[in-house]
Amino acid sequence: MEIIRSNFKSNLQKVYQAIEEADFFAIDGEFSGISDGPSVTALTNGFDTPEERYQKLKKHSMDFLLFQFGLCTFKYDYTDSKYVMKSFNFYVFPKPFSRSSPDVKFVCQSSSIDFLASQGFDFNKVFRNGIPYLNQEEERQLREQYDEKRSQANGAGSLAYVSPNASKCPVTIPEDQKKFIDQVVEKIEDLLQSEENKNLDLEPCTGYPKGIHVETLETEKKERYIVISKVDEEERKKREQQKHAKEQEELNDAVGFSRVIHAIANSGKLVIGHNMLLDVMHTVHQFYTLDLFTVCCLLMMKCCASLLPHLQDIINNTSLAELEKRVKETPFSPPKVESAEGFPSYDTASEQLHEAGYDAYITGLCFISMANYLGSFLSPPKIHVSARSKLIEPFFNKLFLMRVMDIPYLNLEGPDLQPKRDHVLHVTFPKEWKTSDLYQLFSAFGNIQISWIDDTSAFVSLSQPEQVPIAVNTSKYAESYRIQTYADYVGKKQDEKQNKRKWTEDGWKEVERKRLSTQGLSHPLQSHYYHPNSFSATSRVGKRNLSPGPGEDRVSGEISDSELEQTDSCAESLSEGRKKAKKLKRMKKELSPAGVCEYSLQLFCITDQPAWTST
Repeated sequence: MEIIRSNFKSNLQKVYQAIEEADFFAIDGEFSGISDGPSVTALTNGFDTPEERYQKLKKHSMDFLLFQFGLCTFKYDYTDSKYVMKSFNFYVFPKPFSRSSPDVKFVCQSSSIDFLASQGFDFNKVFRNGIPYLNQEEERQLREQYDEKRSQANGAGSLAYVSPNASKCPVTIPEDQKKFIDQVVEKIEDLLQSEENKNLDLEPCTGYPKGIHVETLETEKKERYIVISKVDEEERKKREQQKHAKEQEELNDAVGFSRVIHAIANSGKLVIGHNMLLDVMHTVHQFYTLDLFTVCCLLMMKCCASLLPHLQDIINNTSLAELEKRVKETPFSPPKVESAEGFPSYDTASEQLHEAGYDAYITGLCFISMANYLGSFLSPPKIHVSARSKLIEPFFNKLFLMRVMDIPYLNLEGPDLQPKRDHVLHVTFPKEWKTSDLYQLFSAFGNIQISWIDDTSAFVSLSQPEQVPIAVNTSKYAESYRIQTYADYVGKKQDEKQNKRKWTEDGWKEVERKRLSTQGLSHPLQSHYYHPNSFSATSRVGKRNLSPGPGEDRVSGEISDSELEQTDSCAESLSEGRKKAKKLKRMKKELSPAGVCEYSLQLFCITDQPAWTST
């Protein structure tokens, strides 16, 4: 069933009913693009951790739009031993429904648009008739705005904005507006005196007398105009209530497609997808801001087809089209699936791949065939395996990670796998190097695998872990490249992250403590018999700014505590004070921009032994 903006409200109850009665759902999405920078192949790496892969996709994919969402619900009929399917193909688009609603910006990738166009995708249905949506945070903010607006209209609450001319004093009317205002006043006076006319249409304006009701409306072409009606107090309240009900209905309409996602999540039922990592990420990003995974279970077909022992040997290609063909053959048995009355059916003989609803349907068929095949290994065998069977439960909430060599999935409800990578090396080299250069460098170590990170670094996995120390030693005296173990690479990254966090959380605390300590010592020094310039050098040297934030003095260099204690001695003679001033003046001269950098690095650079401690 095709669902667009014009028929969404009339079919929403059908969608809710299908979700409520289903045993499981299958979903699929189509996007305006995949990666906003490098290709997905170049973006990802064979030794990405699940966190790294997720962050890469989040950074480079979330500015695209999921604009077609396919949903197929499947309910098993035990009487006839068949599944009853209801399919929905939603076209979605973040149409702003008012001036206060979000105006979403998104990007397109030419290759993705060209591909969808070649498959017959109708973009007019997206941009002209797409179903609007709001995520939960956007909905909350808009409802608060409506409540505040209503309370202000009823005389409660504080006005968010006050007109600068809101006073009892006469207001000077600009010359170019006098004619318009005179005409408006004349029309309103005629309306009040007329017994026949009840309404008056005007261009937008503000400031009308009591006894009338003012409402702003829009034409189909989005042209705004004002309707003024002559009403008594009872009628005015009635119309305000009608206006409020209309605004709430408009807001519900603006939430739009997100209501379908809420219903799926709140059902707590199994959601099946094919290669669904991006589908899930976009669904959460666009429609759902709470934790979607705590209220429903997800199962990715690629995980089952790639990892289940009984399926690995008989499924060679896990692409959706090939998977659908394979499960029609022995040892699988095609499931009996029929469309519910009033719902269109798909014909798998004429492929409609890359229509989200069809892809969701095929995904559901593959799942049923594979689950039932696993049931044949039970004792006694079962011809029907339910969506909540213990056979498939180990794969709930595990999203397949493509092109990762030793971590097959991202685990949404527990710790990720931590493979042993003692055979992996991290290599840095000149930008001009190519894959052939790396193969030549490691030619003495037999078969290797190379996973590029960027233009100047890559992971190289050796076939024998015991060769790793030999390979690392070969780079000790090399000038153009460097080799380190994977463990050392990860350790240094963690140290950098910890030191960066330590600087953020603790570094400025220590800097502020030292600054306050320095300021406290300045008071007794100022009471000594020093020349006015004798302490100014100390002050400037001790408080050089290092990109200070608002209200902060960030220190990049400090005089030693022992020197400060010496300068604080009340018994210090004038001659000694002058010697001290000259010494500090010399220090100031030495701390030229280059000297300041060197001095600052000695004290505050991120090293294995930072110059501050936690407080």
